[in-house]
Amino acid sequence: MTETLDLTHWIDGERVAADRPGESLNPSDTREVVARTPDGGAPQVDRAVAAARAAFPAWAEASPEVRSDILDRAGQLLMERKDAVGRLLSREEGKTLAEGVGETVRAARILKYFAGEALRVHGQNLASVRPGVEIQTYRQPVGVYGLITPWNFPIAIPAWKAGPALAFGNTVVLKPAGPTPATAEALVAILHEAGLPKGVLNLVIGRGGVGQALVDHADIAGISFTGSQKVGAGVAEGAVRRQARVQLEMGGKNPLIVLDDADLERAVAIALDGSFFATGQRCTASSRLIVQDGIHDRFVEALAEKVRGLKVGPALDPETKIGPAVSEDQRETSYRYIDIAKGEGGRIVTGGERLQLDLPGWYVQPTLIADTEAGMRINSEEVFGPVASTIRVKDYEQALAIANGVEFGLSAGIVTSSLKHARDFQRRARAGMTMVNLPTAGVDYHVPFGGTKSSSYGPREQGFAAVEFFTQTKTSYSAG
Repeated sequence: MTETLDLTHWIDGERVAADRPGESLNPSDTREVVARTPDGGAPQVDRAVAAARAAFPAWAEASPEVRSDILDRAGQLLMERKDAVGRLLSREEGKTLAEGVGETVRAARILKYFAGEALRVHGQNLASVRPGVEIQTYRQPVGVYGLITPWNFPIAIPAWKAGPALAFGNTVVLKPAGPTPATAEALVAILHEAGLPKGVLNLVIGRGGVGQALVDHADIAGISFTGSQKVGAGVAEGAVRRQARVQLEMGGKNPLIVLDDADLERAVAIALDGSFFATGQRCTASSRLIVQDGIHDRFVEALAEKVRGLKVGPALDPETKIGPAVSEDQRETSYRYIDIAKGEGGRIVTGGERLQLDLPGWYVQPTLIADTEAGMRINSEEVFGPVASTIRVKDYEQALAIANGVEFGLSAGIVTSSLKHARDFQRRARAGMTMVNLPTAGVDYHVPFGGTKSSSYGPREQGFAAVEFFTQTKTSYSAG
């Protein structure tokens, strides 16, 4: 057992004591309480927003070098503590230790990237159609942002939302996901240690009422949300009702096409990574494997062999390849969809059974399901677990049509040696991100992230695109 943390809100630069009725459990061993947690609500949100609003003028007018230095320092501190923070992440979320440390390093690099972006905010000088008139455009911070983050990337996503918000002079109220508040609190503490002024970044821990209070608050200028479609729709409706900015990321049902000309070993490795690593709990995971007839049977057999070799176990065990699901509900969702797939005629090639390990945890056996049709629920609804299904197709055109035939459109991949098909796929795949001979899961932090259709709404996240959501453009005319 490891020491249990007592978490607090962060409001106006201070830890705020509160009752702690909630618990964050270790999904690898549910006897272990990772943290005792407060259950905030509208009163705490009101205080946090008031603090953020009061801090906004000075932070917005601060030298960009000040903002850059703080973010860079926070990134460095996080990098230095990657092992300790990564271990906490793995204990709380269930990712393997390698994945937990890797995500922590990613968050540190995100902060450092936006430290640089704070210095690169630029405008334009334009010629007017009127003689003697000059025009300049420049970007200004917007105000207080509410950030609602998910549990599957409990430090990287708070970093890639808070990083640009802070870099461009905004202030923030962060609501972390219920299962993973300790990891988010560790990030907030490091940012304050790095020198963040009082009130610039606030943290309110609690359930859905905290998020709703942010969405409804008159002084929240923008909401950035990552989560489910159902909740996202309500967030968008609430924000638009009062004309607040809104940015949504709402998951995927990502296809990976494998054509007959693909290198089989490479295709299997790509599918294994995209479908099963991080326990399949990635919005970019490859949950639909669309495989051309000539390679289908060999691909399924080879992939099944690799899946059988994945060791499921505690996140901190160095031999573990697949950690537990984050919660009991998430575990049960995976098994429910496995049963649905079997009921619709899918064939369980490997997995699908309840695991009985020595530790009480929320473990899911990695599962590969063959003989499915495009219209089945397993191929149209997001499972968010280590479950993948295969769909047999005759040719590339049929594969592309099936890939595009769902309401999601986040990430889409193809494995092929055909330049013709690769280039055509990049143009015609209805997804915000396309991958050629790469897993659908796995993106860089310095480029835009987002999807099409029901996967995303509003401006892109991350990279150079983040400035669009977290600043507003002012156009200035002047005459001599």
